[in-house]
Amino acid sequence: MTEIREEFINQAKHIARNAEVLPGGIEELAAKLQHAADTNTPLRVKLGMDPTRPDLHLGHTVVMRKLKEFQALGHKIVLIVGGATAMVGDPSGKSETRPALTKEQVEENAKSYFDQMSKVLDVSNAEVTNNADWLHKMSFTELLKLSAQVTVAQMMTRDDFAKRYADGRPISIHEFFYPLMQAYDSVAIDADIELGGTDQRFNTLLGRDIQSAYGKKYPQLVILLPLLEGTDGVVKMSKTYPEHCISLTDSAKDMFGKLMSIPDNMITRYFSLLTDATKEELEAYDKQIADGSINPRNIKMKLAHQITEEYHGKDGADKAQEEFINVVSNKGIPEDIQEVKVEQGKNILDLITELKFTASRGEAKRLILGGGVKIDGEKITDMGYTISFDESVVLQAGKRKFAKLVK
Repeated sequence: MTEIREEFINQAKHIARNAEVLPGGIEELAAKLQHAADTNTPLRVKLGMDPTRPDLHLGHTVVMRKLKEFQALGHKIVLIVGGATAMVGDPSGKSETRPALTKEQVEENAKSYFDQMSKVLDVSNAEVTNNADWLHKMSFTELLKLSAQVTVAQMMTRDDFAKRYADGRPISIHEFFYPLMQAYDSVAIDADIELGGTDQRFNTLLGRDIQSAYGKKYPQLVILLPLLEGTDGVVKMSKTYPEHCISLTDSAKDMFGKLMSIPDNMITRYFSLLTDATKEELEAYDKQIADGSINPRNIKMKLAHQITEEYHGKDGADKAQEEFINVVSNKGIPEDIQEVKVEQGKNILDLITELKFTASRGEAKRLILGGGVKIDGEKITDMGYTISFDESVVLQAGKRKFAKLVK
């Protein structure tokens, strides 16, 4: 057995930071890295993306940042748009059958993905493909061969399927094909490594089995990354919960403000998963928060500025921080407050929804009931409240949404 050189052990340790490497851990990853260097054959590192929604969020960047590390080492990133798999819907972690997307929906949602990813990765140097190119062309005979590689018993080891079956909730046969389709993608693009979130354990490991069944001598390693919690610090970041989600398309002001709203116990986790903070820096932050030697708000301010700067530049981050301090800390009103003509008697709930100050009418209701809506600084908690003023008033929804209401 070839001895693994320290250079590649160190590379593997760096890549494995915050990650789980399966099945062989750091040693097997180091061996792959060394073999790639010795044979001048860059590793093919796979990431599959089902464009179920048009926007990416900071949770997605945890995996994307790991891809960036592979790019920096000279390996080939293979980005797979799930043109076929998105039409099935990933059942991972779901308690019911997911609605399938149409071809048109997939294409529409995929349009903005790569523009957003380019904020983290060098997409121009990645191999981009669509699994519809091979999955839609499979014959029925080929599909039978693929499905013969896994048993129903194997599928039922998945927690989501097992729970749904035990609870008597339906599982459609087509849902069994999702992990098979994702696994076959690894055959089609000859992946050496596949990245995914921890909820993709079954799907990505199945890719190894399917590669072996199709004759690949050294099947892919799997690298699983944590699922980042949203700004509530509890539920994983998702567009399903827009009030706790930080999108890459958010303005600098909104991104900064949302980052400042995370619980103190999430500060070092966000630093760890979303920045290049060293182990020593993370330990220092933890110690400072624990012993009270520094106000957690100051560390959070550094986090918010650093992440906002990455996506909006230094000027954007500086301005967002200045406005946050003015609005939240000094109880001020933004300089660029929008002016909105409003007719007298307008319902407050209708107005907030129409202004898109919240992602949904339900969120607007929760904001009002929670005391997050103010007119000239006075809380409005009655959803039946109607707008009435002499000349103008300032509407505030949450900590960062303002409008000057005029006749």
